[in-house]
Amino acid sequence: MEYKLLHSCIRVMDLKKSVAFYKNALGLVETERKDFPEDEFTLVYLSDADKNFELELTYNYNPEKPYVIGDGYSHLAVSASDLEASREKHIEMGYEVTELMGLPGTPPKFYFLTDPDGYEIEVLRAK
Repeated sequence: MEYKLLHSCIRVMDLKKSVAFYKNALGLVETERKDFPEDEFTLVYLSDADKNFELELTYNYNPEKPYVIGDGYSHLAVSASDLEASREKHIEMGYEVTELMGLPGTPPKFYFLTDPDGYEIEVLRAK
């Protein structure tokens, strides 16, 4: 039996701001939007150019407080063909980014970028 990853879901406080972040910071495009006004939520699916995997943004209308992300070090990961240029671009855009890092004893090969809701995206040097 084979399995294929389809999407990952995160809940967002401000749908417009989150869609803009993923579009501008990572070049993702909206592939589908499902509005459920009677149930007070909207789902937006975003993907990269290859459309092999989607990120689902779930927006519940009028959230009262931010969602608890947790401390389990969960994150999304993307690759960048030019890691240093990608990091500089994100800094220039005013996004929160970490220093370049590597695993112990290895050269730097990733950094983390934080989205408007506090979710972390690991940006890795493309192989």
